[in-house]
Formats: sequence, structure tokens, C-alpha cells
Amino acid sequence: MSAVNSIGIIGAGAMGQGIAQIAAQAGYMVRLFDVREAAITQAQDQLGKIWARQVERGRMSPEQVQQAQTNLIACTDLAQMSDVDLVVEAIVENLTVKQDLFKQLESIVSDTCILASNTSSLSITAIAQACEKPNRVAGFHFFNPVALMKVVEVIEGLRTDSSVCDQLVTIAKKMGHTPVRAKDMPGFIVNHAGRPMNIEGLKIAQEQVADFATVDAIMREQAGFRMGPFELMDLTALDVSHPVMESIYNQFYQEPRFRPSPITAVRYAGGILGRKTGEGFYRYVDGQKQLPETLPAPAHQAGLKVWLAPLHPEGYARAHALLSTLDIVLLETEEAPDDALIVVTPYGEDVATVVANFGLDAARTVALDTAFGLETGRRRVVMRSLLTDDAWTESAVALFASDGTEVSVIEDSAGFVAQRLVASIVNGACDIAQQGIATAEDIDTAVSLGLGYPHGGPLSVGDHVGGDLLLEILQSMQFVTGDMRYRPSLWLQRRVQLGVSLRTTR
Repeated sequence: MSAVNSIGIIGAGAMGQGIAQIAAQAGYMVRLFDVREAAITQAQDQLGKIWARQVERGRMSPEQVQQAQTNLIACTDLAQMSDVDLVVEAIVENLTVKQDLFKQLESIVSDTCILASNTSSLSITAIAQACEKPNRVAGFHFFNPVALMKVVEVIEGLRTDSSVCDQLVTIAKKMGHTPVRAKDMPGFIVNHAGRPMNIEGLKIAQEQVADFATVDAIMREQAGFRMGPFELMDLTALDVSHPVMESIYNQFYQEPRFRPSPITAVRYAGGILGRKTGEGFYRYVDGQKQLPETLPAPAHQAGLKVWLAPLHPEGYARAHALLSTLDIVLLETEEAPDDALIVVTPYGEDVATVVANFGLDAARTVALDTAFGLETGRRRVVMRSLLTDDAWTESAVALFASDGTEVSVIEDSAGFVAQRLVASIVNGACDIAQQGIATAEDIDTAVSLGLGYPHGGPLSVGDHVGGDLLLEILQSMQFVTGDMRYRPSLWLQRRVQLGVSLRTTR
């Protein structure tokens, strides 16, 4: 195929406008079409304002802006796409509508023109099925806002010629974006890999383990993520995220890992969508998230007796190192005295299971999450069973907050909050790799840039936390709950067995 010098963009909404912006800035001749002339005018006006701000901030020169504006041509007739080298469709997410458009485009464009869809959820193979030349149809999925989200998924349908995707990779780089390649599977990379965060967070809330704000705080301040699941869903809005959850679940034939929650179904039906409606999982006043009031931690009483259960070598060692720095009497006896707080450190189990298996006093037993750092200033998480006495819970909170660190208390949960969320996120990414949807490198790149996950992406998160610990967490959660959503990916299991990085490929 010949080099691409001109790009037609169908749809002047937020996505089409954003793609037009970066294409024009990259030096491509861009023709922007929309069935609504007002939408094109509005897009041109908006881009004019964006480019003016870029000049004010010193990010573009007046000459560069003038050239970008010259490169952008408004079109009111699809026939004006007749000589472009690439068409990028960014219209409504409806398969029939997209197929009809691509059929129409084939009668207009040249035989060498590439036809690309910005779809986020529809099959590229299905879109291409309507075309006489399905080999030139590919996915070119940008993220909103296009200019700021520097990743683009290049999707190869079953009939797509690989050279088409090679060209889209080159074009993406020229536009200043990072391309990642994916096979045509539901959710591609980012929407697929992003499911576990939201779905598992909703499951935690549905089980009454913790409220929305507590789950988010734990994911930010303990696990190190930029946002928690409920902040993220409020940002994206449930009219976007809930249908995607249902779509991916059904496209994977009710795979338990993608099981949606009735929590979002009810809120979606009621129009409680997130920031844009002023109310979601949080209320928003003048755009500011309103948080529930938190009470200060109770005062720690020096001399508290603590018995640390030697049940998990890794968890015991991490908790012991912390407790040795705090003002307590750390007991080293074989069994817990009757007047001591009992601290356990499970991986994937809940307090009730540990108490039952080891014959501990449920009233005095709390669990401490040791899967993540316990250093001063990093949120700590204490879990209690339904029989843990309030006074002992209060003593545990006071103890673990005594060095000025925030402490969250949660109800009994197989895998705490962060353990089960992070394990699910990493496990999901491992399964994407196992299915060959994308390379390990592209999975990490796509999710790091598209979702802002820490440590360079989910597979790297798994290496950071420890694949062996995450495998243990998943196996324990599956055993305690009986839920197949927690079954470990073979990608994860085999790399742990062989003692190699989760990014390891043949």
C-alpha cells in the first residue's frame, strides 16, 4: 500500500475532533466530515480555542497553528473523501450503522485506501464483513481526550492484512502517540484489562466489606494506584462503563471473571451516573467530590499485649518487623494468652477461615494486610470478623495508627480489599497474554498509558508485588469463596512455577 498523506475522519464529536487535531498537527491533510454541519463548525471553533491556548502556553508557535488549521478541511459530503489515503470512522457504537458507512465508503474511496474504525467495543471482523475488501479494514482505537491520552490500539481483524496495521502503527507514532497491537477480541486490551478493577471493587462493596470511599482510599494509599474503582467509574460515567461491563461479559459467554454487578445496573437505570450528573458513588458540589467525615484514630495505650500468629512465614515476617517498632509487648509464646490482641496475616483468606482452621479466639482476632508496604505513612488495613469485639478492633486501630499512619477497618473478606483487587487485575492481564490478544509488553504499555496503573502496567505490578503471593491469594480466594472468577490464569501459574517474570515470553 502507498504512503498515507491524507486522512478522512468521519464524525466530528469529541473523538473525531481529537483525532483531527493530532493528525493536522502531525502534518497530515485532514478532511473532517459529519452529517451535522453544526457539529463540524463547533469542532473547528473548539480546535481554534485549543490551538490558541497552545500558543499562549508556548507549546505551539503561531506558524504551527496556522499550518494545522490549513491542514484541516471541513467536509459536508462523503464524496469529498474520494482521494484520501486513510479514513478513520468515529461515529455511534452501532454495528449496523458502521457497516452501512463502510459499504458506502468503499464506493467512494480508492482501492488502496485504508478503512479504520475507532470503535471501543465492536468487532473489527464484524465491521469488515460488510466490505468487499475486508483486508483493508482495521481498528484504530484512540482514547478520550485524544490529545492527552497518548496510546492508541491498532486492532487486526481476522481478514485484516498485517501491512495495514503496520501502516497504522507508523501513523500513530507520527501523531505522537504510542501504538499497541491487539487481536480482534472483546475489549481489545485496555477495556479488557480494566474490567477487574471495577468489577471486583463492586463485588467488595456488594459484600459490605467496605464503603466506596474506603475502597478507593485503600487502592490509592495502600496499593499505590492513581484512583480507586469508584472514583474511576464516576469519572468515566456509568452510561459508558456499565454497558461495557455487560457487553464484555456477554461477548465472553458469561465468563465469571467479568460478571457485572447489580449495583451499577440500579444506578445506571436511575441516572446516577457520576461527575457529569453531580452524583455517582460520590456527591459533587461545584465539581468537587464530597467525602464522608472520618474520625481520628483512638489513642494507643502503651503496654498492649500482642500475639502475632506464626501462620504465614512472609506475612509473619513483615508484620513482626512493623510491630517491633511500635510501643507494645510483643509476645513470643506458642499460644496467645487470654489478655492479648491476636494478629493474623492471611493471603487470600478471611479472618473466619483462619480462626476456624487454627482454633483462635475470634473475639480477639484481627487480620493485618501485609501484601503491600507497611512503612509509616502508607495506609494500613485491619480486617475483623463478625465476632471480633469492638474494643479489640479499636485497640488494633490505635496500635497500627500510633506512628501517625492512616488505618482502614474492613469487614471479613477473602483477600482483604487491595489483595483481591490487585490479584484480579494482574490475573486478568495474564489471561490477555495467555490468549495471545497482545504481547506482554503491549499489555503493560497500553494499560499504563490508558489507565495509569503503577509500576509500568499490570504484569509489572504482578512482578512488583510477587507472582507467588498473588497466585497464593487467588488460590485461597477461590477455595474460600468457591467462585471461579478467582481461578488463576495458566500464564501466572506457569511463570510462578518456573520462577520467572510475568512478562516472560518464549
